[in-house]
Amino acid sequence: MANSGYIIIKGAREHNLKNIDLQLPRNSLIVFTGVSGSGKSSLAFDTIYAEGQRRYVESLSSYARQFLGQMEKPRVDFIEGLSPAISIEQKTASHNPRSTVGTVTEIYDYLRVLMARAGLQYCHQCGQPIGSQTVDHMADSILSLPEKSKILVLSPQIEERKGEHRDIIENARKEGFVRIRINGKVVDLFEKIDLDQKRKHTIELVVDRLIIRENIRSRLCESIELALKLSQGLLKVAVEQGEEILFSEKRACSTCGISFEQLTPQRFSFNSPLGMCTQCGGLGTIDEVDPNLVIVDPKRSIMEGAIAVWKDFEKRPDSWNLRMLKQIAKHYQFSLYTPFQELPSVIQKILLFGSDNQKVKIQWNSEHSTGIFYHAVEGVIPRLTRLYMQTNSEELRKHYSSFMNKKDCPQCNGARLRPESRAVRYHDSSIVEITEMSVQQCYQFFEHLALTDYESEIVGELVSEIKARLRFLLDVGLHYLTLDRNTPTLSGGEAQRIRLASQIGSGLVGVLYTLDEPSIGLHQRDNDRLLNSLFRLKDLGNTVIVVEHDPEAMQRADMIVDFGPGAGHRGGQIVAQGSPEEIKKCRHSLTGLYLARKRQIPILENRRTPRAEGLKIIGAAENNLKNIDVFFPLGVFTCVTGVSGSGKSSLVNNILYNGLSRKLYRSRVRPGQHQVIEGINLIDKVINIDQKPIGRTPRSNPATYVKVFDHIRSLFSKVPQARARGYKPGRFSFNVKGGRCESCTGDGLKKIEMHFLPDVYITCSECKGKRFNQETLQIQYKGKNIAEVLNMEVEEALDLFGSIPHIKRILQTLKDVGLDYIKLGQPATTLSGGEAQRVKLAKELCKKSTGRTVYILDEPTTGLHFADIEKLLHVLNRLVEEGNTVIVIEHNLDVIKCADYIIDLGPEGGDQGGTIVAQGIPEDVAQSDTSFTGEFLKGVLDLQRISV
Repeated sequence: MANSGYIIIKGAREHNLKNIDLQLPRNSLIVFTGVSGSGKSSLAFDTIYAEGQRRYVESLSSYARQFLGQMEKPRVDFIEGLSPAISIEQKTASHNPRSTVGTVTEIYDYLRVLMARAGLQYCHQCGQPIGSQTVDHMADSILSLPEKSKILVLSPQIEERKGEHRDIIENARKEGFVRIRINGKVVDLFEKIDLDQKRKHTIELVVDRLIIRENIRSRLCESIELALKLSQGLLKVAVEQGEEILFSEKRACSTCGISFEQLTPQRFSFNSPLGMCTQCGGLGTIDEVDPNLVIVDPKRSIMEGAIAVWKDFEKRPDSWNLRMLKQIAKHYQFSLYTPFQELPSVIQKILLFGSDNQKVKIQWNSEHSTGIFYHAVEGVIPRLTRLYMQTNSEELRKHYSSFMNKKDCPQCNGARLRPESRAVRYHDSSIVEITEMSVQQCYQFFEHLALTDYESEIVGELVSEIKARLRFLLDVGLHYLTLDRNTPTLSGGEAQRIRLASQIGSGLVGVLYTLDEPSIGLHQRDNDRLLNSLFRLKDLGNTVIVVEHDPEAMQRADMIVDFGPGAGHRGGQIVAQGSPEEIKKCRHSLTGLYLARKRQIPILENRRTPRAEGLKIIGAAENNLKNIDVFFPLGVFTCVTGVSGSGKSSLVNNILYNGLSRKLYRSRVRPGQHQVIEGINLIDKVINIDQKPIGRTPRSNPATYVKVFDHIRSLFSKVPQARARGYKPGRFSFNVKGGRCESCTGDGLKKIEMHFLPDVYITCSECKGKRFNQETLQIQYKGKNIAEVLNMEVEEALDLFGSIPHIKRILQTLKDVGLDYIKLGQPATTLSGGEAQRVKLAKELCKKSTGRTVYILDEPTTGLHFADIEKLLHVLNRLVEEGNTVIVIEHNLDVIKCADYIIDLGPEGGDQGGTIVAQGIPEDVAQSDTSFTGEFLKGVLDLQRISV
C-alpha cells in the first residue's frame, strides 16, 4: 500500500519533462525552482494541477461531463496521494470595471448587509434623521400638487424581482381591484397577464385615480390608508406628467417631505438598479470629450490641423466644415491661419464648446444650391458628444471614444451609489467612506468598534467576518489597497495575493495548492507576511507547491525541487531535491550555487555616473503621489523602488510614460496628474515594455510578433519546389486561405465553448496541430517543413537558419534575452507575463537604436531565475551602453544593486507613501536611515564585498 504521507508521481512527460519520478511530502511547503523553461510549471500546473482538475471533472454528472469529455489526460503514468487541487496563477483578476477589491474578496457583500441591517438612515438633502409620516402629512403633500393634476394612488407590492407573480395578480382580482401597474405600465386586471419569469418586475396596485381639486381630501385619505395597509406602510403617487412621489409611514424626512424605501442589501449594490447611480449606471465614471485630445497641437492653425476632427481641408476645399468655419471666422473676425493658442480665449471657447445659441450668418454657394441661413455654432466637443450618443456604428463609436477620457460622475462623484444609499451611516461612516479606506484603516475602524449587546446580537457575526477577511489581506501585504480599488488596475501579483487571501479565509483542509510566484510585486520587507500566509495554509493541513525564484522563500521551504539543467529540450530533469541546506551543498544545482553565494550576479566594476541632463517631472500628484519633483538622469540604468503601493507605477507608467508618449507620439492617453515634464527635447523615443500578452488567442506566437516569420515564409517561397508550384509567401501563413488547414482555420486547435466553464482547446484532428494542409507541408527547407520550423525552439532554429543574416539576427536577439528555449510557434496564451515582456524586449532590440531612446520596464524579473536575471541585466546594460536610458520598476535586489541610479519611494504604501525617501547611486541609498530598500540593499552590498 502506498504511503499516504506522500504525493507520488511516476513517468511525468508533459512538455519537456524527461519521464521524471518524484515523491513530494504532503502537508508541506514545497518550492519548484530552476531556470526559465526548465519544466517547473509543466509539472506544477500542467501535470499535478491538471490531473487534479481532470479527476474533479470525472466526479461531475454525466450531463456536465459530456461537455468536458475531450479534456486530455496529462502525460504521466500515474499520481498517487493527489488531493483536490486549486491553482492560484499569475493573472489579472478581472477586466470588469464593476469589479473592486471589496467585491472580489466579498467584503463588500458583508458591508451591504451590515448597512441594511444596522445602518441609520439620514435625508440626503438636509441631513436630518429619517422619521415616519402620518396620513394627514401625506395628504397635504399630495394636495399641494398643481390643481387639475391627474394622479394614480399606488400600493407597491414587489420591486425588481424575478418571477411570474401570479399570486399577487390573482389576489388583486379577488380583492376587487380593476387595474394594476406592471413595470410602469397600467394593465387591466380583466385581461390575461403573462410575465416572463426570468426578468425582474415591479408591481403596484392601482388603488385610486384622482384629479387634484379642493373636495377630494376625504376620498384621498381613504385611498392612502388602503394603499398603506396593502403595502405595509408604503405609498406611491404617480403624476400624469411623469413625476412619482414615494411616501412611507415608517421612513420619511419631516423637513423635506421625502419618503424612503426600506433598506435592503440591494440598495447598497452599484450593480443593482435599486442602488446604482442613475447617471453613471454604477460605474462611478462617465466618458467625456477631453479638449486635450481634440486639440492635436495648439501651435498649429486650424487650417494646419490644430483640431483633430478638422483636417485635410486642402484636399476638400468645398467641405461643409470648412465653409462653416470660414463664415464663423468672418463673423467673429479671426483668421483660420492663426495658431490656435494665439486665438482669443473667447474664440477658442466658441470653437470647442459652441456659441450659446448665438447664430452665425452662413452664406452657401455650390453647384446644386445657394442661399443664406443662420446657424448656431455647435462646437467640436458638443458635436462629438452628440455623434457618440446617436451613432449605431461600433466603428464610429470607437472613433469618437478616442477623443474621450473617463472622469468621475458629477452626480455621485465616483461613489457609484444613489444619494439615498450614500446617506446611510454606520457608526458615523457611510459605506462609501468605509470602502475609500485602505485595508489597514478599515481593519482599525472595525477593530475599535464598541458594539452594544443589541448590535452584537444582530451584526456581531458580520463584523467578525469582515475583520477576518481584512486580516487575511493584511497578512499577504495588501494593507495599502482600498476596498473601492478597481481590479483591472491591480498587478498580477496583487490579484494573485487577493485570491490567496480568499483561500486562507475559506479554511479548506486537505487541499493541494499550486501558486505561481506569489512574491511578484512584493517588497522584501513584506515577504515575511506572505510566507507566513503560505505556512498558515500548510498548517491548516494542506500541501502548498510554489513555483518561485525568491531566495527567502527557498530558504524557508520544507523542500526545494530544482529543475534543469537547462531550458527547453536541455531541461525537464530534476537536478536536485531536498531541504535548503541540502540544495546548497549540491554542486550540480545552479540554484544551490546562488543560494550558497558561491555564484553571484556581478556589479559593474565602474558604475556609470548619472549625467546632469535628464527628464524632470514637476508636481507629480497622481493617486497617492505628494506633489513631488522627480529627476530621471539620461544615459544610465535607473531603478524605481519602494514598498508595494508607494507610487512607483503611478510615477513611471501613468505620468512619465503617458506624458512622454503624449508629447512624442501625440498619444490620446491622458497622463497622470502633474504640472510639466522637462527635458523631453533630449529624447526621440519612449518604449514601454510591459507584461501584457503579445496576443490573446493561440494564433499569436513569438515568431509572428518579432516578425521573423515573415522572413521565414519568404524563404520557403523561394525553395525550388515552391517556385515550381507558384507558391507565394502567403501560402505559408496560417492566417490566409490556401495553405492552412481549413478544418481549424490555421489554429492547430479547436475551441470548445464550455458556457459555464472556461473554454477548452483541443488539437485539430485533421492536421494534428500542424496548422497547414498536406500540399504546404510537402515544401521543405533543409529537410524541415513550415510546421516543423514553428515547432522548433529558438536555439534549434538558429542552427537551421544560421546562414540567413536577417533571420539569424532576430533569433539571436531572442536568445540574448534568455528565450532560447521557447518554440517559434508557441501560442501566446501559454507565455508567462515575464516571457511576453522579454519577447517585446527582443522585438525592440531588433530595431536600430537611436541612442536617444527611453526604455521603461515594469518588474522584468518576473519568472526569472538568478541565471536568467544575469542575462537580462547584460541586455539592459547593452542598451545603456548605446546611449539609451533604461528605467525599471523593480523589487529584486540583484537588479537594484546593479543600477546606476535609484529612486526610492515610500516610506509606506497608500496614503502613507508617495514621497521620495532616498535617491542616488546604490551605495548612497544603502546608507539611508529611512529607506526600507536601503536597509535590505546594504546587506546585499556588504555580502558582495565579503564574497569578493
